[in-house]
Amino acid sequence: MSSTRVVIDLDLPGPTISRHLYGHFAEHLGRCIYGGFFVGEDSDIPNEGGIRLDVVEALRELAIPNLRWPGGCFADDYHWRDGIGPRESRPRMVNSHWGDVVEDNSFGTHEFMQLCEMLGADAYVNGNVGSGTVREMSEWIEYLTRADDSPMAALRRENGRDEPWKVPFFGIGNEAWGCGGNMRAEAYADLARQYATYVRDHGGNTVYRIAAGANADDLEWTETLMKALGCLGCDGQGSSPYQAVSLHYYTMSGSWQSKGSATEFDEDEWYLALSRAFHIEQLLTRHSTVMDRHDPRRRVGLVLDEWGTWWDVEPGTNPGFLYQQNTLRDALVASVHFDAFHRHADRLVMANIAQTVNVLQAMLLTDPETGALVKTPTFHVFAMNVGHHDAQALEAHVVDGETRAVDGRDLPMISASASTKDGAALVSLSNLDADQPRTVVLDLRGRAVEGWSARLLTADSTAAHNVPGQPENVAPVDFDGVRTHARGLEVELPPHSYATVSLRLGA
Repeated sequence: MSSTRVVIDLDLPGPTISRHLYGHFAEHLGRCIYGGFFVGEDSDIPNEGGIRLDVVEALRELAIPNLRWPGGCFADDYHWRDGIGPRESRPRMVNSHWGDVVEDNSFGTHEFMQLCEMLGADAYVNGNVGSGTVREMSEWIEYLTRADDSPMAALRRENGRDEPWKVPFFGIGNEAWGCGGNMRAEAYADLARQYATYVRDHGGNTVYRIAAGANADDLEWTETLMKALGCLGCDGQGSSPYQAVSLHYYTMSGSWQSKGSATEFDEDEWYLALSRAFHIEQLLTRHSTVMDRHDPRRRVGLVLDEWGTWWDVEPGTNPGFLYQQNTLRDALVASVHFDAFHRHADRLVMANIAQTVNVLQAMLLTDPETGALVKTPTFHVFAMNVGHHDAQALEAHVVDGETRAVDGRDLPMISASASTKDGAALVSLSNLDADQPRTVVLDLRGRAVEGWSARLLTADSTAAHNVPGQPENVAPVDFDGVRTHARGLEVELPPHSYATVSLRLGA
């Protein structure tokens, strides 16, 4: 069995891993909202105000920190006034991006904010730049967050909500380079400054404004957005119209025209997908470097508010609904991303997986016939990593690890990260080898380890997934493959597996 060493200095905590790196995304797309989060008050499925209670209960296991809504591409077609007031009076619209279906706006601002309250999650509202107006965006934040008798606060009260909500995060459009307006970077940068200026802080609500950033390797887009902020800190305050820029990156084993199957793939496709997932490390490094040139004190955050796997839709489903299965491969794509997030926690302030229910790399899948709910393998990686939320990152150096040449780069067979808080540490380990088990020696330095426990996520097949009637084909179990070693601990990882090791630390 191959052996790899992971060196961890337990006494050298680094930047805080914001819990918001474990954020989520809910777009009006396919069955994410309707049939996913929202079934209506007349549904036989238990609900509160139309919101599915089983979905809320499951997501609360993940301590879901924030939820992005209403898009995505849908955001730049969405006019918020259409989604308030009595549901039977709300106007309809065409969701031209996703299935060309008619949207009845029965899930709108009040329903979304109720959902966030039920989840215990912060709201990340994405505004409309592509087809909206400055006034429309300005009035939405007033409607949401103002407490006095202003026009929008009065309108909110007419619609049944007296107290304002807290809205910590607000997106200034989405994918302005594409579905959000097909703009040039310079044109969007000017609009971002303008629109963000009118997303005001009302009362005690402070908004963190996020400009619509680059697609994958487009460093020039990030450069343009950072240049548009001018000399950060020159006024002594470091003020800027927006406080972060976003980035989008999706993982697939094929091309945009043929992305590959979610469940039917060979070994080469397994490794290709994981190699492309590892590309997130390079992207975060490169975009951070661009930002550092303009913002060396790191006042502006980087937000990866769309990431995850994107496969061809499941056969027989609407191609515009982006419904795909979720296998152990997806779980390891997620674990690789989280390891990178932890290493970049000094600049990366938020990340949102696409998407939470029934769309792309979802946490939960619901059966449209029976209403049954299934937790995906990706859900379990999120659950196993809750201990990293708001912990301090620890450097985890992989030493003597084997690699495999894939798609022009060396893919490590072991991925690792670690964090510490409250007298404990959490180590995440992924064995990306499809066939071979691997021994990992945790070389633990700086503090004594007084005890440990471990969890393991794996299955017989790399394509294993959960379905109604078999909801635990891929589910975490207590793991006894950890034992003492002269350097710390030794972990025997099965092939294609993910494990977390919780350490109880001494002085």
